[in-house]
Amino acid sequence: MTRDRPPHNQGPIKERLILFTRWPRPGSCKTRLIPALGPAGAADLHRRMTQRAVAWARRLRRRRPLELEVRYEGGDAEAFAAWLGRDLLYHPQGSGDLGDRLWWALNQALEQGASRVVLVGCDIPGLDDRLLENALLLLSRKEVVLGPTLDGGYYLIGLSRPAPSLFRGVSWGGDQVLAQTLASIQAAGLGHELLPARRDVDTPDDLAEWQASQAPPRENRPGLISVVIPCLNEEANLAATLRSLSGGRDFETILVDGGSRDGSADLARRLGCRVLCTPPGRGPQLRAGAEIAAGQYVLFLHADTRLAPGWDSEVRRICALPGVAAGAFRFKLNAPGASLRLIEITVGLRSRWAQMPYGDQAIFLESAALERIGGVPDLALMEDVELVRRARRRGRIVISPLPALSSARAWQELGAWRNTLRNWHTFARYAITNTPVERLERHYYRRRRQ
Repeated sequence: MTRDRPPHNQGPIKERLILFTRWPRPGSCKTRLIPALGPAGAADLHRRMTQRAVAWARRLRRRRPLELEVRYEGGDAEAFAAWLGRDLLYHPQGSGDLGDRLWWALNQALEQGASRVVLVGCDIPGLDDRLLENALLLLSRKEVVLGPTLDGGYYLIGLSRPAPSLFRGVSWGGDQVLAQTLASIQAAGLGHELLPARRDVDTPDDLAEWQASQAPPRENRPGLISVVIPCLNEEANLAATLRSLSGGRDFETILVDGGSRDGSADLARRLGCRVLCTPPGRGPQLRAGAEIAAGQYVLFLHADTRLAPGWDSEVRRICALPGVAAGAFRFKLNAPGASLRLIEITVGLRSRWAQMPYGDQAIFLESAALERIGGVPDLALMEDVELVRRARRRGRIVISPLPALSSARAWQELGAWRNTLRNWHTFARYAITNTPVERLERHYYRRRRQ
């Protein structure tokens, strides 16, 4: 026979929400999805699911006092804080089986004074702030709350008092987890409530529900500029790029590292950037950074491009102009030479008359506008061209007179006009002949290596 919960401790109600996740390293997370998505795709999906769960939790925290904690595997607290934000608590999950780790996290929160503790996984398509709030409300009446999964387990467990017996003798990973836990609850004489059942994303058959699930509404901070920098082995250039931003006002910097073998990610952390690690590919990297951007504006900056003083004012000024969909800066190369100056002139004409700036001109737009055009295209090549094409359907593209000073290394290595012709040829094949991006990518980088 169950009973309503008596008060566990005295004093004001203190609630904690714990998210269980792991570092999104290819090959180490969501492994049953690898046959369908590949190691990098499965890791990227896990990354997005974790970010969405954190966003729902933050949304709930805005309307009720709540401690948010991430219990992680892989990585370390600093890496997770740089990825998910420094407003959360971070602790490793610890050793032992799943039951040991669940109990350690829940009991530690109770010992630290929490009156109600809810722990949830991050791979639930139907997760949102209302579901999490309902779990906390049910804990005001009963000692235990469970969120069942359709495969016989549970995606959420909440406690208002210690109950170690719930985590013993359970066949973790099987289809009897929920039944065994309910039997333990009954044996302990505890009251419990059940949330609506949800599907967790474990197999390719579960992907359709994730794709149809709702993301939390974006709530960007007014006036903030989110600078997103894709990076791959750019340690030699990165410090100068970040210094060029330092005179700006009210901005955040998000570096998205695509697997650098040098010290790029560590350098960015030391210089105050949020660092997100993803598989390589400029479009996917930019998209990943934009998904966690908190600013009203998003600026995409190459790791070897420096901006001029006043860049932040230009972003806000241009985005406020009537009929403007996006903006970019004037193209400039950081080396002398008449041929390079002529290239700068031709790029300027293309940018202004054809309204077609490229990524090395630091394209920027409002976050809401980026969302309306579907976000950054998930392309490994020509993502900047496609982004501008989509934005141009919504309004004008304005070029700032301030320069974006880009590295001239590609022009110096391949020759100024040879590199320009290669870019034009790649653009024509993409925009005119509709050559698949995968084929363009192989050809582009093979020629570059040669």
